[in-house]
Amino acid sequence: MSVNPTTTPRRRLVQAGIVVACAALAGAIGVRLSDYGVPASLLVACSVSCLTTFTSLAFRVLDALSTTTHQCKQPGCDFRVQLTNADAAENRRWQEIAARHPHRAM
Repeated sequence: MSVNPTTTPRRRLVQAGIVVACAALAGAIGVRLSDYGVPASLLVACSVSCLTTFTSLAFRVLDALSTTTHQCKQPGCDFRVQLTNADAAENRRWQEIAARHPHRAM
């Protein structure tokens, strides 16, 4: 996970909470598998793969919740802009750009 210097303290706290929750879930899966006599090397492999999968999914959901998409309203036009953690002025600027960009002839 790279640290973005513009990341807010609240977002960092949410990210840390995600990592802790995913680690707890992966640990719980590892404990349940150990009850069945699964070898330690396989437990570690399964737990680490669960941890990476859960955190990847959670971070994608977090990014999707904090992303705003502006797209052209013209039918057939595929112009699209995605902004993450943009302020109101930047959001409005890209909204206007999406509304007035030149359209390609189809």
